[in-house]
Amino acid sequence: MARLLIITGQSGAGRTLILRAFEDLGYFCVDNLPPALLLRFAELVRKAPEVVGAAIVIDVRGGNFFQDVEQALDDLTEAGQPYSLLFLEAEETVLIHRYKASRRAHPLGSRTSLTEAIRQERARLEDLRGRADVVLDTSSLTPHQARDRVAQLFALDPGGLPFQVRVVSFGYKHGLPLDADLVFDVRFLPNPHYEAELRPRIGTDPAVQDFVLNWPVTQGTLARLSELLDFLVPLYRHEGKASLAVAIGCTGGRHRSVVVADRLASYLERQGVPVEVEHRDIGTSPDGDDSLGSRR
Repeated sequence: MARLLIITGQSGAGRTLILRAFEDLGYFCVDNLPPALLLRFAELVRKAPEVVGAAIVIDVRGGNFFQDVEQALDDLTEAGQPYSLLFLEAEETVLIHRYKASRRAHPLGSRTSLTEAIRQERARLEDLRGRADVVLDTSSLTPHQARDRVAQLFALDPGGLPFQVRVVSFGYKHGLPLDADLVFDVRFLPNPHYEAELRPRIGTDPAVQDFVLNWPVTQGTLARLSELLDFLVPLYRHEGKASLAVAIGCTGGRHRSVVVADRLASYLERQGVPVEVEHRDIGTSPDGDDSLGSRR
């Protein structure tokens, strides 16, 4: 049965950040669900085998709908649906600072001061807080610490936050990958484009691989890139990122970048890092590949 988690608490306590952390953990997430739909949603989740965890935010933004939240929780219990309730809160001074920094209005603040709105909401949520399985005070937590805390408490995978490296080969003539975190240019490597027999082939072809890998400059480049990734991947993982996109570019994206991307991906896999490989421009035409690469 999928794990059902309900998130509620004070406005400004980090609901958006926490919900994103649950998305990174593999939860199916819904924001601002009317409480009356909670039982129906739980039934839908039970019928979806691909959903292993669901996180639902229910808070005072729901207006009059929110008054039904405790009845909705009772309905879940009566139906035999297990759930966990996470309550987010923060100190009053911290909430005031966050609202002033964001310049957003408090959901209850249209007819009262910000301070009074915060106090009214806290009083309104007192009973709900008492029902919570976990109360998380985000007052002194950095975003990274908050994500770590969520992972420790609610990870679907005992290993914590999932992390994957995505290695993408591309051609500069077709533009940079927009989602790349790291970009490495390998246009200085010997170019199979200038070998008549190799030009129409692609970087997954053994003959092209042999040509590219046969040069000391290629071996040296792979060794140094591997060493750099050994250093950087743990840092990105520690920062709380769910993925890292590494882009390897040559001129056309059909030869050198493909070979290097495949070799780096294989190296990372041997280190136990989950890897996905994409050769974005491998199917493009070889015609028009310019001479930015070495002709050796």
